[in-house]
Amino acid sequence: MLEQDWMEAAAKLGCEVAAIKAVAAVESPGSGFMTTGEPFILFEAHIFSRLTNHQYDTAYPGISSPRWNKSLYRNSAGEHLRLAEAIKLDRDAALQSASWGRFQILGCNWKRCGYASLQEFINAMYRSESDHLHAFCAFIMSMGLADELQRKDFHGFSLIYNGPSAAENRYAERMEDAYEESAA
Repeated sequence: MLEQDWMEAAAKLGCEVAAIKAVAAVESPGSGFMTTGEPFILFEAHIFSRLTNHQYDTAYPGISSPRWNKSLYRNSAGEHLRLAEAIKLDRDAALQSASWGRFQILGCNWKRCGYASLQEFINAMYRSESDHLHAFCAFIMSMGLADELQRKDFHGFSLIYNGPSAAENRYAERMEDAYEESAA
């Protein structure tokens, strides 16, 4: 991604480039894409379970779980295999149950990211990191989180962006560290 992309995003959100880069550093391992060219994803079995009314929990516990379960995660390629298995059962629910790209935005947030359809969002996640950044900015604006980034309130930001697991996974502390490194 070009530095100009980061600067335009920061201007749009009214925050420092380093604040956005801190989120990216914590959400993805240095890139939004694997060496295969596929976007990094995490398949969220608890989201798939909810979106499919728990109908696959018993028969497919590796991809459909009534509760968040960190032990279900696999390596990057394994997450795409889990997604492919879920797609066979319910394509839209599966695509909405994965978090995508550089900023790990859940597919179920495609409208909040400014896309006209789920497929348009997925296409963007496969296209470029600039598209990941565009989706992130739209999502942040729609969620009213720009002010947290402006204040560098990574605790408040992570509680909304990452949900109940934010404290357990030390998202705020990790974002603060990444901010300090990026701002230096």
